Amino acid sequence: MTEGFLPISKNDMFARGIEQFDFVYVIGDAYVDHPSFGHAIISRVLDAAGYTVGIISQPDWKDEESIALYGEPKLGFLVMGGNMDSMVNHYSVSKKRRATDAFTPGGVMGKRPDYATVVYCNLIRRKYKNTPIIIGGIEASLRRLGHYDYWSNKVKRSILLDSGADLVLYGMGERSIIEVADSLKSGIDIKDLTFIKGSVYKTKDISNLYDYKLLESYDEIKSEKTAFARSFYVQYQNTDPFTAKTLVEPYPNGVYVVQNPPQEPLSTEEMDSVYALPYMRNYHPSYEPLGGVPAITEIKFSLVSNRGCFGGCNFCALTFHQGRIIQTRSHESIIEEAKKITEDKDFKGYIHDVGGPTANFRHTSCEKQLKHGVCTNKQCLFPEKCKNLNVDHKDYLKLLRKLRELPKVKKVFVRSGIRFDYLIYDEDDTFFRELVEHHISGQLKVAPEHVSDNVLAMLGKPRNEVYERFKKKYKQLNEEKGKKQFVVPYLMSSHPGSTMKDAVILAEYLRDLGYMPEQVQDFYPTPSTISTCMYYTGIDPRNMKPVYVTTNPHEKAMQRALIQYRNPKNYDLVCEALKIAGREDLIGFDKKCLIRPRGERANIQTVHNQKNKLQKTSKKKTIRNVHKKKSK
Repeated sequence: MTEGFLPISKNDMFARGIEQFDFVYVIGDAYVDHPSFGHAIISRVLDAAGYTVGIISQPDWKDEESIALYGEPKLGFLVMGGNMDSMVNHYSVSKKRRATDAFTPGGVMGKRPDYATVVYCNLIRRKYKNTPIIIGGIEASLRRLGHYDYWSNKVKRSILLDSGADLVLYGMGERSIIEVADSLKSGIDIKDLTFIKGSVYKTKDISNLYDYKLLESYDEIKSEKTAFARSFYVQYQNTDPFTAKTLVEPYPNGVYVVQNPPQEPLSTEEMDSVYALPYMRNYHPSYEPLGGVPAITEIKFSLVSNRGCFGGCNFCALTFHQGRIIQTRSHESIIEEAKKITEDKDFKGYIHDVGGPTANFRHTSCEKQLKHGVCTNKQCLFPEKCKNLNVDHKDYLKLLRKLRELPKVKKVFVRSGIRFDYLIYDEDDTFFRELVEHHISGQLKVAPEHVSDNVLAMLGKPRNEVYERFKKKYKQLNEEKGKKQFVVPYLMSSHPGSTMKDAVILAEYLRDLGYMPEQVQDFYPTPSTISTCMYYTGIDPRNMKPVYVTTNPHEKAMQRALIQYRNPKNYDLVCEALKIAGREDLIGFDKKCLIRPRGERANIQTVHNQKNKLQKTSKKKTIRNVHKKKSK
């Protein structure tokens, strides 16, 4: 097991006496040896299993020699576009180029290509015609079958075909990568690796498959939106490792892309072993002169306690990537990592976060799930709380208490998502009380996303009254503790199902709250979510009913502007939106109005107000005179 950073140069390779690496790992991010980075986990898992790994970080994709740094690997190339999809990393939802890249030294933008996984693989394939290529990470995982690509506005093929790779390992790949490595080492050809769970491969012969589901062909989903919606929902229903079938997607010329069922979740012991590997918990020191890697700031003093999420929000890709079954680390494992954090020279006494996709999920949603997997056609928290849902914060609370008691720890914050509906469903409010008292740094960020029940139904979120109950309880507990802490709601505009009237409802809610968010998240159609399927097809794949979708940039700008209606720059957009929604009653001088009128209308309104004022003054004078006469 290698101590220190893994090799990133030929000098590192020779210093370790390595003549040829087993695997060369090409990554779109800077090399950060921290378990919050996928490339760090996969390379460390391989290293612990006795395989040598050389890392090529952010190669020059215009020069094929950049991926020939170490020569040809013994077993194959591994490719990962980065911790984020490269297109999300590069572009805002309005498709404008972002100014910085937090996963690159110095935050410099442009050190990786668009569609990085495909470009890197094509680069490798031009240089090494027959060397196995295995791709993974979020970009490959969510593009493993035919998918809608927002940036090109097209239905694209499986990334396996566009990249020229041999295998996709989707989801969390620790177990899969070792199975692949062991198989290749034993002499099995990469083309015969058709049995790995959590993998996708291509073939022209499916005669050996059984108990599989044949999806609509690529040609069908490309040309017919209803076919796309049907295919997507079959994929969505087959994301659980205990119930999923093998999925087969036909392509022209007799090619099939085959998705094996997902890998089973890691046990607590396996999770512990992954996080106990000798990570350096920082970026490679060679990046220091360049300003370091900005992404480390948020995670260096944070702890991962779980994986997976049974929340099942429609706009979230976690169901397709990590799955809905919660996987947890033991208290001992987390405490041990926390102790290492406290020894860091930069540690100031504050653990920034203890959580995962949803911080307060520390066990499976119900006992049934342990035997039969997650339900394929029901959600745990939507539209109502499932009667089988096990709502219990005791284990998470015990963990936080242990962390608070560690020497050198002043405060333990919870900053990753708290699921407020799950929190409010807990009849025992002990955790809620201690969250308020010990684990909030002035404000608690939660994600109601919207307040219109119509839109919330499309988001897969609970009705607004659940959020209101949470806010009321939160306020009560803060008052009891004598604290002035606030709730900061994440809100989303232009999600499928959101009409202009729904956007106005949200604006009115913010008006009554006296709150204008500094940032607004416009819905971002990333690959492999129910919401993206709705966005592209205009169909809810769960019931095949039509859904209102705004794709017009101007209408999206109006919905976004309504959330920030107080910003003078948004005046014209807000005015136009209110007229479209038939809510001109919100343009005026009344305290319930969102904006005041301008121009001729404003003058008319002013004259009208002055006239009313004069009439009221005249009326008051008349009343006073009457009283004077009576008194005389």
